[in-house]
Amino acid sequence: MAEQDGAPRAAVTWRSGAATGAGQAERPSTLTMIRRGLRNRCPVCGQGRVFKGFLTLVPECEVCHAPLGTLRADDAPPYIVIFLAGHLLLPPIFWIERAYEPPMWLHMAVWLPLFAVICTLLLRPVKGGVVGWMWHLGFGDKDSPHQWPADSTPSRDE
Repeated sequence: MAEQDGAPRAAVTWRSGAATGAGQAERPSTLTMIRRGLRNRCPVCGQGRVFKGFLTLVPECEVCHAPLGTLRADDAPPYIVIFLAGHLLLPPIFWIERAYEPPMWLHMAVWLPLFAVICTLLLRPVKGGVVGWMWHLGFGDKDSPHQWPADSTPSRDE
């Protein structure tokens, strides 16, 4: 932690409203948390931001101090984006190919950039939605009963 005037600051640990007994509003529903993430809002409070860069999560919400930076969405957002973009663009591709039979170079000149743009535009909101979903499942809440036990089995690499 950062030191101020030579003395270390006390560590601030985030606790949910239920854990602190603060009597805050009840936990939002799954869809509410996903919608908040889709809009780049903190899934817990709905006010703070989820991202500090294009895809970099903030270490913690600036409003409720929920530790969003501990969540790792990893490969889920790209898989979801590919699924959505494919289902959005493949029907028109097949319809245009069947109806007009344009040359392959025209397909490549139109559809490849369109896929790239749509995937890039979808990636950030989808990652925010995945972060909201993960938070609802308990992956970011330190007081959650969904804590996974440490794997005590040795790795094959050891």
